[in-house]
Amino acid sequence: MLMPLPARLHELVTHYEALLAEEDPGTGAPDPRLADLAYTLCVSTGTRDITHALEAARAYLATSDSTAPVAPVNRVLPSASHTPQLA
Repeated sequence: MLMPLPARLHELVTHYEALLAEEDPGTGAPDPRLADLAYTLCVSTGTRDITHALEAARAYLATSDSTAPVAPVNRVLPSASHTPQLA
């Protein structure tokens, strides 16, 4: 199974836990960002619920170097003039 970079997974777990701590249960609807992070953590760890996702993420992070920084993705799309032409 593919796993995300440890630094990225650490970032997801940290962000999820921070939002969870800020959430007020008396407000009604949960923060949609929390649901998005839960979904991303589940997909990233190959699990189906956030409890298992957090357990899997923590276990994976315990065996990896989660302090390594996440390298930015440099996406440069070719311009139309640099697109190869098919003959």
